[in-house]
Amino acid sequence: MTAASRTLMLAALLAVPLSVHAQPVSGEHSAPLKQGYWWYQAPPKLPEKADEPNSLEKPTIPPMAELATWTPPKIRKLIEEQRDYAATVLTVDAVADFWKLEDFARRKARAFAGVTQIAMLLHPELNSKSANPMVGDARDQLLAQKDAVRRQYLRAHAGEFALVMFGRSTCAYCQVEWPIVQRFQDEMGWQVTLMDLDRRPEMGHRFGVEVTPTTMVIRRNSQQRMVIANGVEAYPNLIQTAYQAVRLLSGDIRPEQFLTGAGEEDGFFDALSNGPVSALDPRAIGGDLVSYGR
Repeated sequence: MTAASRTLMLAALLAVPLSVHAQPVSGEHSAPLKQGYWWYQAPPKLPEKADEPNSLEKPTIPPMAELATWTPPKIRKLIEEQRDYAATVLTVDAVADFWKLEDFARRKARAFAGVTQIAMLLHPELNSKSANPMVGDARDQLLAQKDAVRRQYLRAHAGEFALVMFGRSTCAYCQVEWPIVQRFQDEMGWQVTLMDLDRRPEMGHRFGVEVTPTTMVIRRNSQQRMVIANGVEAYPNLIQTAYQAVRLLSGDIRPEQFLTGAGEEDGFFDALSNGPVSALDPRAIGGDLVSYGR
């Protein structure tokens, strides 16, 4: 190839139209832009992201009559904005405006509480006072009645269930809890057993006991069992939890009713009383009661 031919070919290559520029891959703005075969152009600099302005604007506080029609989230947002503004400018007027909004919110809550009390009087089924009186004499009588129901129920199931306390000879808390469990045997007529895990550690693995003392209700001739206390538990609480556990294992209540106390069935404290929860399939929530404690 002659020198003239090479010169013509080079001129033809340099005459390639700029429309055939290689396009940069999306996101790769740092790569140089190619224009032709030998001509490269530096990529344009991206505009620097401007910092968010730290502007301070005084919140607009509407008249109280208009503010009373706002929703609680909107009122809370205004209070937070006014608080931040007042904490920044630190002027008497700004701080006073913040506390005026706080005072409005307090009065709004007080008004809601007043209307709530009227609603409770008109709809006693929504008021816990009808099922849990706070007056001293009435409350004492109610508690005594509930305790009698629990004791009667537990005595009636004494031949069906037993109580096992898992402990250790080196556990000081076990020495405190064991007399309480023995009292349960004396008053309820249940069989009570102390299982020393120092002598029989395999029983701890079998029943999944990791903390001592652990007190467990076990149903005779069954795989059903349920922990009712971890650590030292007061005797009244032990009776109450044992009562709820036996009712659950016996199928008298569903798991959703575990907090339903003695004599509270179909009342204010029954989660399944006249409500949407009672319509749910028990298998979808509680499952098979035999699985408890396995």
